[in-house]
Amino acid sequence: MNSIFDQDLPPTSANYAPMTPLLFLERSAEVYPQHPAIIHGALTRTWAETYERCRRLASALKARGIGRNDTVAVMLPNTPPMVEAHFFVPMAGAVLNALNTRLDAATIAFMLDHGEAKVLIVDPEFAALIEEAVSLRKSREDLLVIDAEDSSFSGTSKRVGELTYEELAAEGDPSHVWELPGNEWDAIALNYTSGTTGNPKGVVYHHRGAAVNAISNVLEWDMPKHAVYLWTLPMFHCNGWCFPWTVAARAGVNVCLRRVEARAITEAIKQHGVTHYCGAPIVHGMLVNAPDELKQGLPAGVKGMVAGAAPPASLIEGMEKLGFDLTHVYGLTEVYGPATACAKHEDWDGVDIGERARLNARQGVRYHLQRSAQVLDPETMKPIPWDGETMGEIMFRGNITMKGYLKNPAATQEAFTGGWFHTGDLAVQYPDGYIKIKDRSKDVIISGGENISSIEVEDVIYRHPDVLAAAVVAKPDKKWGETPCAFVEIKDGARSTPWDIVEHCRKHLAAFKVPRTVIFGELPKTSTGKIQKFELRTRAGSVAAITASESES
Repeated sequence: MNSIFDQDLPPTSANYAPMTPLLFLERSAEVYPQHPAIIHGALTRTWAETYERCRRLASALKARGIGRNDTVAVMLPNTPPMVEAHFFVPMAGAVLNALNTRLDAATIAFMLDHGEAKVLIVDPEFAALIEEAVSLRKSREDLLVIDAEDSSFSGTSKRVGELTYEELAAEGDPSHVWELPGNEWDAIALNYTSGTTGNPKGVVYHHRGAAVNAISNVLEWDMPKHAVYLWTLPMFHCNGWCFPWTVAARAGVNVCLRRVEARAITEAIKQHGVTHYCGAPIVHGMLVNAPDELKQGLPAGVKGMVAGAAPPASLIEGMEKLGFDLTHVYGLTEVYGPATACAKHEDWDGVDIGERARLNARQGVRYHLQRSAQVLDPETMKPIPWDGETMGEIMFRGNITMKGYLKNPAATQEAFTGGWFHTGDLAVQYPDGYIKIKDRSKDVIISGGENISSIEVEDVIYRHPDVLAAAVVAKPDKKWGETPCAFVEIKDGARSTPWDIVEHCRKHLAAFKVPRTVIFGELPKTSTGKIQKFELRTRAGSVAAITASESES
């Protein structure tokens, strides 16, 4: 029986609208039409101009038959088309699939087929790669390829598309009336994550989650109106941690950056008055270790967000000397990027740098609008004691969690067992509620903020005719955080060298996945023949070896 509070009180267009980050763009264009929205070299576009272009592009897609739940893939660096794609693609009702620009052609071909892409927008820098990827597709469905020309690319390239990005925009209607999603649960983006299995898994985001995480970003950083955001974080990575939508919510400025280099970063910060940026530890390390002449004149108070690895004391100290404020966050592709933050307390400022580093190295507490982030016993699904010692698995629940894995119901069901998203990351929880990762239950290597599947690398090594056995683990690296380290047993009488294994991997893997170290020798195994990776981690100097021995021995 309906309550009196339900009788004759249905949701209507007057009192309910689905949550979507597209409304952030609309509002900024209405309220701050002349404020800069995008800066890229000599190009500056206002919010009004950006909104008009997005309406043009959305209407052009619709005129070509692209609509609700159609996939539009993009292979773009952090340039204006990438910013615009986060709006005009979902404004057409379609789903944005931002492809990782560091991947190989075969993997890209798989993603295009698996995601059933109908449109592919490509930057000239990646034209040859995309040409190869398209040739490797197994699907025979039509794919409209569009060239996104960009003056910041100085290399040589050729046309691979049927038309250019600007030609597509010219086809559109600048006054196009776009529609809200029919349901805030509708898909807005598709992101692929390699995890630890062979083929990548497609993570589906919904409009509500994108909007909610964008708002949480604002709240976590107390992000002011007209913040100036520098794009050092790839927008292909979890949709730039939802920051394209976050910047629109504050009518901020997107400062685009094709190349993430120390000189380019420092010059952009000084020239445009950058207030915020994000990145893996390597990005922040670029600034700390940059030549003094580049750091000269950097403004104080710039806010940086770091994820992928805990910031060491040297990085925190270096950022403090620059006058920058660093925030440590944690998350996964499945939770839209960051979903916890190591929220700071004023009394932390009074402790020594070592203790500050220890406190800031924790993965922290849930994001503002995430329902919950806890360390649970994966067997009982009960919270572990908050003693900083008892191990459990980090789990999330709430709006900042994916819809699920595309075309993979078994993996989706497994990930959501017990009504929580299981991260696979093992951690403790301290008396103050802050979470600290102790190990990864899956053998993922995080290099420069990118996930590398050890199994994927091992599979390639096993294809070499001289290899008898192989295992890949993470090796600590000052620049990249971690790099793949391969331990290989070769067959009796084989003449291959470690360099031969590296060259073999280069033929089959993206460059960042290729092992930086290859060590020949007999692999340690259990009595049942299982390779003891914890022993290999010890040899590689990996911290993960400390807690992995019992579970793998």
